[in-house]
Amino acid sequence: MADQAQGEPTVLKNNVTDCALVIEGGAMRASFTSGVVGVLLEQGIYFDYVCGISAGTTVATNYVSRDLKRTKRSFVDFVDNPNMGGVRSFLQRHGFFNAEYDYLGCIEDGSMPFDWETFQANPAEVRIQAFQKDTGRTVVWGRDHMQTMQDLMACVRASSTMPGIMKPIEVDGQVMLDGSLGEGAGLPTHIAEDDGYEKFFVITSRPAGYRKPEVTNARRKTIVKLFSDSPYARNALFTRPQRYNEALDHLQELEAAGKAYVVRPREMPVGRTTLNKPELEHAFMLGHEQAMDELPRWREFLFGEKDETH
Repeated sequence: MADQAQGEPTVLKNNVTDCALVIEGGAMRASFTSGVVGVLLEQGIYFDYVCGISAGTTVATNYVSRDLKRTKRSFVDFVDNPNMGGVRSFLQRHGFFNAEYDYLGCIEDGSMPFDWETFQANPAEVRIQAFQKDTGRTVVWGRDHMQTMQDLMACVRASSTMPGIMKPIEVDGQVMLDGSLGEGAGLPTHIAEDDGYEKFFVITSRPAGYRKPEVTNARRKTIVKLFSDSPYARNALFTRPQRYNEALDHLQELEAAGKAYVVRPREMPVGRTTLNKPELEHAFMLGHEQAMDELPRWREFLFGEKDETH
């Protein structure tokens, strides 16, 4: 924590003020992403603007709270907790990922503490995107929706609610689903662009060259069955591959113009529902190792070639 005068609130300082940190989701693929973000924290690279979607919001809030230990625990060690999720949780109707426990319950019982004091002390702007199931509206929340830790975790949970896999939550009277159903289809670069940023450090969970495949007929039937009462969610799921690929194309254009640095996994050994701890540990280490290898290029992009103070 930063020094403070007696009676004054602690305020942390950030050293990247002209570039947005943009974090993609991907459920348990965020084990890799967390390894990358761990290097940002270890190296004291602190962004003044952070946005995320889905699992990327957990990574983002861990980063803003500057909690290196929780950054790893959230997508690696947490799978040891029997309350976290899995087939048994799904059969008990808690969802494959037990959302009620994974975001707030684990904090309340002390198994996964969250450093709310540091999160508050960090002046970074935070943006979290979710999708309103019954209106089809994309919602982006800022700190005005994060007045308490409970508020924050409601936003994080809402953004991360994968359809059919997790139990939804209501926020502001609306049933919320995964933010990847909304604008950007899972890539949150547009959030920072809408806030006026022109430089982006983007952490993705898909390798270079990835394109989301079209929805299969079998998948379409499942979507229709799950969302028979929600045409907006159905349409968002049907159109997501095209929209996601368009967002990827836009990101490549930003990269080619020198406006974005994109961290893409060289390999991704886990899927979104992987709960095997050694595999998640491996993904985390791959993220950490790749980040250390790319670190000189990060510094050049963020601080300039002649900046030797960082």
